[in-house]
Amino acid sequence: MWIHPEEVLLAGALWVSERANPFFVLQRRRGHGRGGGLSGLLVGTLDVVLDSSARVAPYRILLQTADSQIYWNIACGSSRKEITEHWDWLEANLLQTISIFDNDEDITTFVKGKISGIIAEENRLKPGEEHEEDSGKFREAELKMRKLFGMPEEEKLVNYYSCSYWKGRVPRQGWLYLSVNHLCFYSFLLGKEVTLVVPWTEVTRLEKNATLLFPESVRVSTRDTEHFFSMFLNINDTFKLMEQLANIAMRQLLDNEAFAADLSLPKPSKTLKNVSALKRDLDARAKNERYRAMFRLTQEERLDGHTDCTLWTPFAKMHVVGQLFISNNYICFSSKEEDLCQLIIPLREVSIVEKADSSSVLPCPVSISTKNKMNFLFANLKDRDFLVQRISDFLQRTPDSSWGDTNLLSQISHSVCPSQLASSSVPPSSSPGSESLQKAHPEKMKEESWNIHFLEFGRGVCMYRTSRTRELVLNGIPERLRGELWLLFSGAQNEMATHPGYYGELVEQAMGLCSLATEEIERDLHRSMPEHRAFQNEMGIAALRRVLTAYAHRNPGIGYCQAMNIVTSVLLLYCTEEEAFWLLVALCERMLPDYYNTRVVGALVDQGVFEELTRSFLPLLYEHMQELGVISTISLSWFLTLFLSVMPFDSAVLLVDCFFYEGIKVIFQVALAVLHYNMDALLSCSDEGEAMTILGRYLDNVVNKLTVAPPIPHPHAQLTSGDEPSPEIDVFDLIKSSYEKFGSLRSDVIEQMRFKQRLKVIQSLEDTAKRSVVRAMMTESAFSIEELEELYCLFKSKHMTSCYWGSSSSAAERHDPSLPYLEQYRIDPLQFRQLFVSLAPWVCGGHNPTLSARLFRLLDQNQDGLVNFKEFITGLSGMYHGDMTEKLKLLYKLHLPPDSEEKKGNLTSLTWRRNHSEAWPNRLTPDLWSVLEVKDYRYYLRMWAKEKETKRETIKDLPRMNQEQFIELCKTLYNMFSEEALEQQLYHAIATVASLLLRIGEVGKKFNNGTKKRETMPQTSPHSPQGEEEGPGHGASGESEVCRALADAQLEVVAPQMSDEETKDDASVSSYSVVSAGSLQCEDIAEDTVLIRGGEQRQGSVLDTDWSITFEQVLASMLTEPPLVDYFERKRDIQAKMATCKAQRAVERQISSASDHELTRHST
Repeated sequence: MWIHPEEVLLAGALWVSERANPFFVLQRRRGHGRGGGLSGLLVGTLDVVLDSSARVAPYRILLQTADSQIYWNIACGSSRKEITEHWDWLEANLLQTISIFDNDEDITTFVKGKISGIIAEENRLKPGEEHEEDSGKFREAELKMRKLFGMPEEEKLVNYYSCSYWKGRVPRQGWLYLSVNHLCFYSFLLGKEVTLVVPWTEVTRLEKNATLLFPESVRVSTRDTEHFFSMFLNINDTFKLMEQLANIAMRQLLDNEAFAADLSLPKPSKTLKNVSALKRDLDARAKNERYRAMFRLTQEERLDGHTDCTLWTPFAKMHVVGQLFISNNYICFSSKEEDLCQLIIPLREVSIVEKADSSSVLPCPVSISTKNKMNFLFANLKDRDFLVQRISDFLQRTPDSSWGDTNLLSQISHSVCPSQLASSSVPPSSSPGSESLQKAHPEKMKEESWNIHFLEFGRGVCMYRTSRTRELVLNGIPERLRGELWLLFSGAQNEMATHPGYYGELVEQAMGLCSLATEEIERDLHRSMPEHRAFQNEMGIAALRRVLTAYAHRNPGIGYCQAMNIVTSVLLLYCTEEEAFWLLVALCERMLPDYYNTRVVGALVDQGVFEELTRSFLPLLYEHMQELGVISTISLSWFLTLFLSVMPFDSAVLLVDCFFYEGIKVIFQVALAVLHYNMDALLSCSDEGEAMTILGRYLDNVVNKLTVAPPIPHPHAQLTSGDEPSPEIDVFDLIKSSYEKFGSLRSDVIEQMRFKQRLKVIQSLEDTAKRSVVRAMMTESAFSIEELEELYCLFKSKHMTSCYWGSSSSAAERHDPSLPYLEQYRIDPLQFRQLFVSLAPWVCGGHNPTLSARLFRLLDQNQDGLVNFKEFITGLSGMYHGDMTEKLKLLYKLHLPPDSEEKKGNLTSLTWRRNHSEAWPNRLTPDLWSVLEVKDYRYYLRMWAKEKETKRETIKDLPRMNQEQFIELCKTLYNMFSEEALEQQLYHAIATVASLLLRIGEVGKKFNNGTKKRETMPQTSPHSPQGEEEGPGHGASGESEVCRALADAQLEVVAPQMSDEETKDDASVSSYSVVSAGSLQCEDIAEDTVLIRGGEQRQGSVLDTDWSITFEQVLASMLTEPPLVDYFERKRDIQAKMATCKAQRAVERQISSASDHELTRHST
């Protein structure tokens, strides 16, 4: 590649000149290519250990002048071919021109300008923008990575670091390359090369530790081994990037979504040294995620920038130091001291942004006013003018929303407000007693406290959030304010404000739709808080149905999961349907990520975090609970329903208050407090049931003594109540205790622990899926458990590789988590061909692509262009473990056209079963149903099961094979035998069998033609020229005609019905032609055969359409030849094939340069 000219003082140091002219020198790096000796080894070691932009490429071209001792590096190359192209261009285009210059400085200036112009033109013509953003040094490192590890252009390097890799007890200094999908390491020390490639999807553990043996190291664990890397210049930066890339890989395994670069990322003002566009992208994503989590903002929000400043707090009469964050829709502030002050200002609420007068007391202030007459004063801003301009730009793009006026939900007649649900839940009372007045008094006091807070700190989305706000939340939110504050603290209010009418549209779209999610929703509707009066009537049930079905329609990836009904029913008690919907969105997509997907991954991750926290805070109890296996049992129900299903409603709803304000840390704190309170009793437990009873009884007696509503009976209270009544526990005491004992928990620490557990959980789920697939396939294939596990890993890796390196079909089409494990992962024809070539026992050389395409067509029964693992193993097992009959039957079916074989062999039985199963409900008339009620129904069930049974295909069901298909079968067999030890015996045997089958087909043709002639004689015209031509063809020389056609089909390139891939197999054509001409003993072939050139076609090359044979005839003929019987009965081992396939790196569309040896040979 051309590079911007760089000065080189010592042209000969560590380099060897290979070509030279008066102005240019082509050099090769010592230690690269052939030879080199000890000096080459030393230079190669230095290049790896002390890598730099000048030493990345092994070839370079220098500009030299006669009077100057300074050289200029103008081009470099990773291969001889690349650098030779540049050299040839220089000699052809510049050498003659610069020879006329008199001044050496003019030559240097001219060449440098020309090279810079070429580079600028190349960058302008490149379609990808990120190549322009990356520095030249980084692009060279990316090229080196692709060459070293055989990666295609689709694999993008994110960053690379100098480090040591510990192989045994010896550290190997080299370079760690972190790409989007792989972790790679390369080292070359004194002739010893170390190359390591680890896909991120195979990483099970990633942690940073410091021990005596591995100081300041990073441990990367896979299922098979562990790798240690140390001696980083900045280990924290490296480890954060590794965490991000591993997280992306886990998301691939979970959602099957490939990494997509952020195209809206703003370009830097200048090219950053050693920082790629992808690295900037990932850094921006990490900042965005922290920003969104801190202020509970939507996934679309992108941080534009942040700066230090102070905020004037009128309630405290002081300036608070913190950071100001600006994004496309919000202005946010967070104090440096935790919980001192937090502020969120949506730009849709901003009315005025102005620069206030600056003074020594208040330097560079900016005043922001909102539509509800609140003013915020920020000061000590470093670049105030730029900040105000950015805010103005975002304000111009912000639509003036009036979301409350156009609410499509008002058009839905069935919408329910919380007051209606609440009224249905309160029983009629005659006169309030003193007890109810006493309970109502604390509720009134709480409302008054919140009203005072609103007057002092503001109300709505722009409210100041301080430690005082947290105190009020921990004391319980009043019933009347609960819905409003839940929306505020969760961020759902902002999302609802920016999507007016969205919920109403979803309800209308989902109305009447039927899916698996809606069926599950209908099943669980009446299980949602059945003890509450609000859901003992159709009004509450209908509202719950609309919210759940609307969310399932919005997010089909989650759809519906058990426990969503319980949480949503509680939300509906305090919010309108639309508000409950947006609170559910905030829960499922932001506050409890991945909790409610099909595999409840998020809940399992937090279960692992809870176990780790228990081990840290309660080590004695943790060991005992692990022996009993209690933690994994209890935590899932606690987290999925936020204690709503295990605690009395009035108490659990207070935990929900704290959860919406503090996040998941409150749930962890309370769970730890529950275990701590019952620690003595749990330590004395001897089994899991006793421990569960203790915890269940404790949670049932957590009461809220200040509630106004009548007590709601808990469904599990009777199951856990003992003979003696358990003491009541005040829920406020439980919350206070959780903050006193475990309040040191931080959200960032929890997120770090979540990452660690996410790797473990997702890989554990993948292992469970693999075991399920292997168990299911054990009965359907003869492969061993170990072989099936290896094959599953190879199949899955091929699928995953296609996800991030592209394929003919999208990832969503190839992966469906709702399907059984056997059918989830699917591959397309290209990936199938690669596996077929690597694993199939039949090696057919250039005929492999054709055979692979035919086998794919045969296995793809639903004709969707994809094959799942079950179908793949079915085809592979037939080739490896079938007897001779099964293997020949598979080969026979591979050479039948799709309309004859698939419809008759596979699809007929499936269609028959489907039609009959669909017809069953129609046949069960009312009279028949009455008979079913009287008679034994098991008889009809047996009839139905018999109809659904798969009918076993016999060899008689296979259609006949015509002459063209028979020729293709012979060609395949000749290719299969080309690498066998008994090649000549097999050729002779198949030639004898082919000759015999040709005669059998001739006899059958004569018999069939005789029958047809008697049937169609009156209809045939006596003057038909076709009849005159067919006369001699059907006489005694029929076998010769077929032999001639068979030979012609091999000798000639023209084959109208053959695919392009089939016609490319020149080796099989020539071998078959020789054997067929010599072994079939057809004397007239030599006389009549003429090779076709151009477009001419001889009359003898026309195939006989009446000729056909059956599979029984093929099988019987094969059995007469012992070499063929031995070949097909021989047991074959797949272990060697799998080892080769595993060792071979899975690289599609690999773009790697040719070796120096090959290029030298071609050039000479």
